[in-house]
Amino acid sequence: MNRQSNRIFALVDGNNFYVSCERVFNPALEGRPILVMSNNDGCVVARSNEVKSLGIPMGTPIFKVRHLIERHNVVCLSSNYTLYGDMSRRVMETLGGFAPKMEIYSIDEAFLDLTGFAHCDVTVYARQICDTVRQWTGIPVSIGLGRTKTLAKLANHLAKKAMPATGVYNLADAPDLTVVLSQAPVEAIWGIGSRIQKKLNRAGIMTAAQLCEVDDTWMRTKFGVTGLRTVWELRGRSCLNLEDAAPNKNILCSKSFGRSVETLEDLCESIAAYTSRAAEKLRGQKLAAGVITVFIMTNLFRGPRYVNYRTCELPVACNNTPELITHALDVLRRIYRQGYRYKKAGVLLDQLVPEDRVQGSLFDDISNRRRGRKLMAIMDAVNDQMSAGTLFSAACGLERRWKTRFGQRSFHYTTSWAELPIVRTKNGE
Repeated sequence: MNRQSNRIFALVDGNNFYVSCERVFNPALEGRPILVMSNNDGCVVARSNEVKSLGIPMGTPIFKVRHLIERHNVVCLSSNYTLYGDMSRRVMETLGGFAPKMEIYSIDEAFLDLTGFAHCDVTVYARQICDTVRQWTGIPVSIGLGRTKTLAKLANHLAKKAMPATGVYNLADAPDLTVVLSQAPVEAIWGIGSRIQKKLNRAGIMTAAQLCEVDDTWMRTKFGVTGLRTVWELRGRSCLNLEDAAPNKNILCSKSFGRSVETLEDLCESIAAYTSRAAEKLRGQKLAAGVITVFIMTNLFRGPRYVNYRTCELPVACNNTPELITHALDVLRRIYRQGYRYKKAGVLLDQLVPEDRVQGSLFDDISNRRRGRKLMAIMDAVNDQMSAGTLFSAACGLERRWKTRFGQRSFHYTTSWAELPIVRTKNGE
């Protein structure tokens, strides 16, 4: 059970990723307290180290910390997910050149398999990765090294806490791993959530080292195979391999409105826009949807409440935007009720299948479907080249008064020709 792994995993994590993306194109923000706000500028979703030191928690509503923001001149920025997504792509492309195998874990995290680099100093190599990512993209990253993915995740946590200057912490070659684990609280371990933490604490297990010493049978009985694998990984036995990105099981597109919506016309525009975005994601993964669900809801904390949804099974699975919009709006009209102030709506696409394995229908118009595929290919190509939303369905509306508010959003520096960064010389030219 204590068999050690000869593998070496690296977890690369962008430091305060959303904030770092903003600083790349606005160096004047360096060293200043910055927070990024959620949709409609409601809550804190990202913080610089300076904001963390002020004690502002993640997810806090902005109005609750307004006094701290004003007192310390905190810069508040609206979330710019288009920019963050494109910067993430650039970081991941850079990382892909440093290892034969990579697993993208989230928008700002990726696992690298560095097993084949055991002949060299992996700590030095990891620092080279940090320097290259910073030089090529402007994003600072931290790297944790471990014999398992769980240990690499813990090492990354320590890299930010114990070694922020170098950005690298190596647990793969740690002389005494037990000492390090004895100083790590059990809740710092990947996969140990608050519910499991409380159960472990009640059993007297407070640190990662104590978790390593538990009986395997007891762990499996209390927390199943997943919990047992976590213990094995802490002991150095690799149980989790790198995984390729799996296709989505469903696709959800939903946002809160910038203002309350009352009319069916505005709701139709929003549902059409969300359906269009979901269809783009479908085509990007070469999938088609067999089921569409539409939901609407009012503000749960103000005014009369109304929440409803309905699911529609499509005659033939598809990823054609006009066809999906037609079905989505038909569903919306069935659940819409006049006299309510709606705050949020969304579209869920389910029963996804590869687009080349769609089961047709006896009465399906094949030629019309072929024309639809060509139209979608042209639309996607134009939007990819000219920026998202250049071509869109008229059903999505022009004014979009319901659109989510982004009062303090920065430019789309990397994805819009109209918002490219402007470089000025010392003479102001």
